[in-house]
Amino acid sequence: MNKSTDFSQPQRQSLPGILVMFANSLQKTVRALWPMLLIWLVKFDSLNKLIFFGSIAGVVIIIGVISYLQYLFFTFHIDEENSEFVIQKGVFNKTRITIQLHKIQQVNINQSLIQRLVGVHKLEIDTAGSDKKEASISAISHDLATILKERLINHSQQETIAHSEKVAIEESSTSFIKIGLLSLVKIGFTSNYIKSFALIFVFFTTIIENLQQLNTDVINEDEVTNYLDALPNITSFMIVVGIFIVLILIVNLIRTILKYFDFTIQKSKQAIVLSYGLLSTKNTLLNPNKVQKIKITQNYFQKKLDVTTIGVHQASSDVEKVKEKDQIEVPGCSASERDVILNLLLSQLPEKGKKYSPNWRKFAVNTFFLLVLPVLISIAINFKLHFVTWNEWMLYTSFFVIFAIVLLWFSFKNYKLFVSNDFIIKQNGAWDIDTIIIEPYKIQAIETQQFFWQKSADIGSVRLSTAGGTVNFSTTNYSEVKKLTNYWLYQVETSDKNWM
Repeated sequence: MNKSTDFSQPQRQSLPGILVMFANSLQKTVRALWPMLLIWLVKFDSLNKLIFFGSIAGVVIIIGVISYLQYLFFTFHIDEENSEFVIQKGVFNKTRITIQLHKIQQVNINQSLIQRLVGVHKLEIDTAGSDKKEASISAISHDLATILKERLINHSQQETIAHSEKVAIEESSTSFIKIGLLSLVKIGFTSNYIKSFALIFVFFTTIIENLQQLNTDVINEDEVTNYLDALPNITSFMIVVGIFIVLILIVNLIRTILKYFDFTIQKSKQAIVLSYGLLSTKNTLLNPNKVQKIKITQNYFQKKLDVTTIGVHQASSDVEKVKEKDQIEVPGCSASERDVILNLLLSQLPEKGKKYSPNWRKFAVNTFFLLVLPVLISIAINFKLHFVTWNEWMLYTSFFVIFAIVLLWFSFKNYKLFVSNDFIIKQNGAWDIDTIIIEPYKIQAIETQQFFWQKSADIGSVRLSTAGGTVNFSTTNYSEVKKLTNYWLYQVETSDKNWM
């Protein structure tokens, strides 16, 4: 038996992994110290060159030594007797990570740009009940990673390493869905506006703040302000909005293509394989039986362009803390491709069933808190501080009121709950319409709520908790909610299906 594939014996990562660890450590150091480095670069002429370059060389040497020690003390193996995957690591503080094989729900094989240059991959392991990667191997060859991935995801104690190698060759995944570049362009131009706006805003404010601390004249704020003041208010407003819209669209498109380029969905005997990425590639092995919640997102433009995004949520102790980059999404699939994916994940296409709508009081409450109250607060603030003239306040408030009423109405109109024997489907959203799908037998807890002022109207709320997140539906008929709760509890108790 080849020792390199005998996972019962402790193994080290690939030797080029030292370069990967060095590059990652150096990258983290630069990210932590980049404001200081920016100041040093601006004031480079006045610095002591010997101390400057000596400090950099010293930091690089220290990082290199630590990287080598991290490689030396990192080992991994499979404990066949206890059916566990074991990782031992640590230079000064020794750490032993033990993962029971039957708890592994997802194995990813990723490759960053640095890992691609040195010819290694990163293997990450997810287990149920964790909001982060349970374990990862930063530098491993692709062949070895593929064999180890199959061994971990199948977790059969009777399988031999030779059989794992045979499975990797004979049961290679076959592609059945490929998301084209045109679909990614459509998704890039029609999604994630708020995220991109926040990213641009944080980037520019950080740069401006650091430049101001350096007292540099890279950006002359007075000239920019005087230029905008010379224009009519509406023109200035439209210029600023136009610049942000163009930047948002560009950032959206670049982020989408870099992240999801060459998105391919493959299926093997027991799982589906997602592979994608331009600079950093990602390969995810997913078990459909362990999917807890599915979210389908589509807005008006995407509907016209026949593209949608499918989000897949698995078990996690705190799903809200799962990093965005680690969330599983299928972007830009057409309606027919969406149905194929849903059929694969759920073994059938979900039916909406009986529809439940919210009471009109939900629209009234949302209108008060999201429209009336902000307007009253703006009146009080402007009366006290005189930020703008009252004519300008009327203009801005009119835009806000129209915009808010439209969003509130469509949000109320799209808020629906559909219940059938096999599925619970919640629909909500004003612009991006989210359709959340769960199966009743995967419910872990049900919470109903009715405030005392809701009793006379017989309205209340229900909260369904799963290992992959929660589904809330509020301000609806409470008597119907109680009946549904009893029915769902009955389904949970009588179901013999296994989702772990």
